[in-house]
Amino acid sequence: MDRIVPQQKPQNGSAPTSAPARNAAPVIRASKLSKHYGEVPAVKDVSFTVNTGDVYGFLGPNGSGKSTTIAMMLGLVQPTSGQVDLFGLGPARRSEGLMRVGAIIESPTFYPYMSGRDNLKVLAKTRDGVTNARVNEVLEIVGLSDAGSKHYGNYSLGMKQRLGIGSTLLHDPNLLVLDEPTNGLDPAGMLEVRHLIQRLAMDGKTIFISSHLLNEVEQVCNRVAILSKGKIMAEGPIGEISRKGQAIRIRVDEPARAMDVLRKLNGISGIEERDNYLMVSVPASRTPELNVALVQSGIAVYELGPAGNSLEHVFLEITGAPEEQHADASLAG
Repeated sequence: MDRIVPQQKPQNGSAPTSAPARNAAPVIRASKLSKHYGEVPAVKDVSFTVNTGDVYGFLGPNGSGKSTTIAMMLGLVQPTSGQVDLFGLGPARRSEGLMRVGAIIESPTFYPYMSGRDNLKVLAKTRDGVTNARVNEVLEIVGLSDAGSKHYGNYSLGMKQRLGIGSTLLHDPNLLVLDEPTNGLDPAGMLEVRHLIQRLAMDGKTIFISSHLLNEVEQVCNRVAILSKGKIMAEGPIGEISRKGQAIRIRVDEPARAMDVLRKLNGISGIEERDNYLMVSVPASRTPELNVALVQSGIAVYELGPAGNSLEHVFLEITGAPEEQHADASLAG
């Protein structure tokens, strides 16, 4: 696999991404954003803020309104109400803000019979001031320098997605908007794209990632919003959101009686039965306490431990996603 290198100063004379300025305007600010198609609400009063330097995960199951929200952010869909400001610029100056954005909202499409380098050169001609030197630089950034002369049709899925991300970097944008950047990739391709996103973040890009793959989001994002049925149900630093999902999973011989015992303990915020397990919403540090309470009540405990990924637990609680969503999230590992 080609090496992915840090971004250097562009040859076309534009300045590299600088350190975040104190008190700078948010890169993205969505305020009470809604979209209705006839009587059907696709997005309902969505508000969130993405600051300079964030890798922001926009997380939700398919059909939750993620793509519609992105389309409104990019001016591709007119909101029914509310607005999105880019870099502190309102809708009246949308085109000015979009000049600082690079986006992939669907799978990128290139000419299969042309090389990766030539495909980027074609795109570069649509951008003022983007030189062939910048094309070569972008190929180096995304780790495709050695494969630049190969036909795009011979690229792996991961290489194709990296070239797509490279196409958004030609004009050295401040913000990257990536809609499902690892969707459909095999584990090797996911790893390639994940490493690229991490490298771009280290180089100062602000990145907005829409995804339904929990593990991918957790590994690259510092802040996250969880969307369900067009509404944001949780938003904030990823560690803070994950802590809300702390839970212990228990398998016992008498689930109904075990629930009665556990409900009498202080600080138990919720218990539910799921797939022959009790899911108890408490920090993992209370595992010994729960075990003692059950055993002293004469209940046989067959299995007891943390309920897997805590962000995953929050996601499942909020969205009510089925088990196949759970499996999809784990596949990204």
